[in-house]
Amino acid sequence: MATLTTTIGPIVRLQVQRSPLKLGEGAEKRYHTGPITAVERLILTRDGAVGLSGDSEILDVHHRTHPAGKNDDGKHGVSLGFTSHYREMQRRFGGHVTLGCAGENLIVEAESRIDPETAARGFALLDRAGRPKGYLKDVSITHPCRPFARFAHGGAEISPEQLKEALAFLDGGTRGFYCTFYADAEPVVVEPGDILALLEG
Repeated sequence: MATLTTTIGPIVRLQVQRSPLKLGEGAEKRYHTGPITAVERLILTRDGAVGLSGDSEILDVHHRTHPAGKNDDGKHGVSLGFTSHYREMQRRFGGHVTLGCAGENLIVEAESRIDPETAARGFALLDRAGRPKGYLKDVSITHPCRPFARFAHGGAEISPEQLKEALAFLDGGTRGFYCTFYADAEPVVVEPGDILALLEG
């Protein structure tokens, strides 16, 4: 089993996507945040995330059993973002790029940027006492789409050059990462205040 190296920070927001965030077809496709729902806790398994809010369970759109079929290959079950990346996006695009608007399941307080090479090591989810709950591995970049780039620009029409620059800025993990959850026993419930740490090995 890989060993812990660096604590990144606490989870500050948990959320699910009830349905896809892009509407329309072709050039008319637009990104909207309406389906993003903050939840009190998340149930994590290899299949993805289920949100818990009161007595309600909300299936995330990337869960393998969601009818939208957004995770047929099983590689996008959980998404992860960082407050440091949101600060970068807000400096570039403005305050309308609010925490969680990219739709990640877990948002973690981080002092600095998490680059793809670092993220590729994988992460451990710890409880507040530092005990492992599970692991986030098979990490891949959440590449930005054109609708999200236009959303970052406030929904305005932008030039091809502006679009190209926005996509380049949002890539490389700025918009977050996909990963797969692993644990010795599933399911695992994750709460705000749980800790994310990097893995070595």
